[in-house]
This record gives sequence, C-alpha cells and structure tokens, in this order.
Amino acid sequence: MPKALTIVGMVIAVLLLLIFALDLVAGVPFGGVSMIMDIAFIVCAGVLGFLAYTTFAEQK
Repeated sequence: MPKALTIVGMVIAVLLLLIFALDLVAGVPFGGVSMIMDIAFIVCAGVLGFLAYTTFAEQK
C-alpha cells in the first residue's frame, strides 16, 4: 500500500505541474489570473514529486 500511495503522489504532482505550467504559459484553465500563484503551485508540485520519488526509492 505505501508504494501505491507514493505513485499516486507522483501522478498528482505531475498533473498539478502540467495544469499550472499551462496556466502560466497560455492562461488556459484559470485565465492566467495570478502568475505568482502559478509559480508557487509549480514549486509545490515539484517538491511533492521529489518527496514522493525519494520515498518510493526508499521503499524498494
């Protein structure tokens, strides 16, 4: 079960990264309202992905 949760964390991180990067570049999902929030969410998605990956690597 812990491996499945880390994989879900990585998938969520990638989805958040894609959504907010697309909003930052093209303004598609949210209309590009706040560039600072887009950057903050991209950084948080990167941290989540890193933490999920390192935890997944330790589970092996």
